[in-house]
Amino acid sequence: MVILAFEIITIGHQSSLQGSLKETIMERMEVLPSWNDDSSIIASYNSINSDEDSTSCVINKMHPSDSSPTSGTGLTVGIRGLEDRSKVELYKKRFIILFLFCLYSASNAFQWLQYTIITQKISTFYKVDNLSVNLTSMLYMFVFVPGTIPASWLLDRKGLRFTVLIGSFFTFVGALVKCASVQPDRFWVTMIGQTIVATCNLFVINLPPRIAAVWFGEREVSTATSIGVFGNQLGICVGFFLPPLIVHSSNIDEISKQLAYVFYGTAVFTGLLFIAIVLFFEDKPKKSPSNSAARANFLQEDLYFLQSLKALITDLNMVKLTLSYGINVGIFYAISTILEQMISSAFPGHESDAGNIGAIITVVGTFGSMISGFILDKTHRYKETILALYLFSFIGLIGFTVVLKFNILYVYIISAPLGFFMTGYLPIGFEYAAEITYPQPEGNSASLLNASAQFFGIIMIFGSTLLVDRLGHLICNIILCAILFIGLILTSLTNGELKRRQATLKSHEYMNS
Repeated sequence: MVILAFEIITIGHQSSLQGSLKETIMERMEVLPSWNDDSSIIASYNSINSDEDSTSCVINKMHPSDSSPTSGTGLTVGIRGLEDRSKVELYKKRFIILFLFCLYSASNAFQWLQYTIITQKISTFYKVDNLSVNLTSMLYMFVFVPGTIPASWLLDRKGLRFTVLIGSFFTFVGALVKCASVQPDRFWVTMIGQTIVATCNLFVINLPPRIAAVWFGEREVSTATSIGVFGNQLGICVGFFLPPLIVHSSNIDEISKQLAYVFYGTAVFTGLLFIAIVLFFEDKPKKSPSNSAARANFLQEDLYFLQSLKALITDLNMVKLTLSYGINVGIFYAISTILEQMISSAFPGHESDAGNIGAIITVVGTFGSMISGFILDKTHRYKETILALYLFSFIGLIGFTVVLKFNILYVYIISAPLGFFMTGYLPIGFEYAAEITYPQPEGNSASLLNASAQFFGIIMIFGSTLLVDRLGHLICNIILCAILFIGLILTSLTNGELKRRQATLKSHEYMNS
């Protein structure tokens, strides 16, 4: 049974061949790819190929000079490429692909906060101020904003395997560079290494929705995206927990040794992971995992990158989602980066608790991501889910702001729901964007969301650092709550059509008709 079965078109004259075929295909697919003016559609005249109750023929898009017209009647219309996808298939290797990506994402995310979570130790060792330490986090955002479009182009042109190989290799290189920075006068060396690793983040955070769409079935994509984001959260969690555990001395010589443990261990792990990716990570399965994936594969052949980008930025619902996503995630980045400063400001002498609180936010947030993804796969209630997560993120941030005035035990308690909803929001934003912008490539919509997150992250981190140092944590958090409320309003005003879901349902109708 073919994935999309089209009716037999009988054409009496050659003059009507191109227009009739094109109009019928466009009507059935309900999209309008950008056909070049100097090309025409030539249908191969084949006998009807019957497979049980299904029929198909090959339609080729080529220059008129490459082939002579084919005349005749009784053509069965199909789409080139779908004859190789007459059956969708799920491969067990998809779990290996997702597992390797999660480790790769974690290895990069771990290095994002490995300095800021021990701000006082790093500031003392390298003799720099808090803002300089926070720059190690903001580097990820500085690099991402101008680099996301080229990275998305590379993903579209070269595919998953090439993109992951490049990112994994240079994550390893950046970790190696840091191994040479365990001297007090080499902060510039550690910044070079961090810049290399931050650049590799371009080849990480846009990938979860693409991997889910390319490798996983239509009932798995939201869960797979959530698990893909989980890798990033796992790295952040380890980045919160491990550096304070290892780097705990106040002696310069001891800090040097303890930083060496962190840097060398990271280099070994990323090196071994790169080898595993070279050996086992594949670009895509032989057959598409779902009907909508097979359909999108064909459509995206004619959706050039700049055209896709234009379609995204002129979609009002996508613009509102991009802004609201950037606000939410930007605030999460700010809280993660300046958490140690907030805790030390509110509870002097409890700096080491910042790592534990950050780990709780991330670990509980991991469950939030996976549970939210599971709910989406079962209900497909995208708007309701994303709005609920945003609302409770706002309530959680208010609670976090209030408890900083009381006992630190309450901070531990409130960090769990804050992490569950705020971190759980991350993958749902990707999936909602993929739904309302289908058939645009998932990597392109994800890159816009992430660019917004990095842009707002830079502003939030820079502003929050100054606010905490000069006005205190309370004023800082009140301002963050007000900004998050604006994002909540934007989310409530986003009403995108679930185009990918509709494409899947229509494909099922064709198969069952």
